Amino acid sequence: MTQLDFESYPVSSAQVGHSGPSPEPTIEEAFRRFHAENPHVAQELVRLARQAKRAGATRLGMKMLFEVLRWRHTLRTGGDDFKLNNNYHAYYARLIMSENEDLEGVFETRKLHA
Repeated sequence: MTQLDFESYPVSSAQVGHSGPSPEPTIEEAFRRFHAENPHVAQELVRLARQAKRAGATRLGMKMLFEVLRWRHTLRTGGDDFKLNNNYHAYYARLIMSENEDLEGVFETRKLHA
């Protein structure tokens, strides 16, 4: 048997069909959808971050705030299997710092890999 060179047989996009399951959304896409469906999560995180700053904190961890929310509230969230998905820490930190001038720089961020 000879090996086929698929590159030498161009196929138009109309001929290519996707018959399998839909591809999974990226973490960022899933976060954006979750945030749109659950704006109260960001509001609570901002409230907690400001409370910590008033108490003298200069640096905060988003993971810590997630755990505080989990402890204090049984949040009812829609659109995700997890009530608070740990994959969203980095996105919430960036969102909160970009939308709240008083919280700019309070979270340490690293390069996103997703």
